[in-house]
Amino acid sequence: QVQLVESGGGSVQAGGSLRLSCAASGDTASRYFMGWFRQAPGKGREGVAAMFSGGSGSTRYADSVKGRLTISRDNAKNMVYLQMNSLKPEDTAMYYCAASLRGWRLSDARDWAYWGQGTQVTVSS
Repeated sequence: QVQLVESGGGSVQAGGSLRLSCAASGDTASRYFMGWFRQAPGKGREGVAAMFSGGSGSTRYADSVKGRLTISRDNAKNMVYLQMNSLKPEDTAMYYCAASLRGWRLSDARDWAYWGQGTQVTVSS
């Protein structure tokens, strides 16, 4: 089964950018649907971006991040990325990389069986 490790979080001012990385090991990441979720203090886990398995390039995003966040993958490197632009204070959260063989719904975290440990993103106004 796949193991996931996130990196790239940090603190930025509103309007800034960050790129999160997710390194997959133990299995071929291209077999999996890949996604990014986030969880702010006191709130539930929210799906923000997901990418279809294989090389189709199909993606989906939460309405709150469309046009600002971009998910991508490099299957040769077994890596998944989340480019985050025009960041807002409400984007502050712990961000988690996730993998699934079942499906790629952002609305239900139970679809996603494999999770990283998370990386913190803090956006100040």
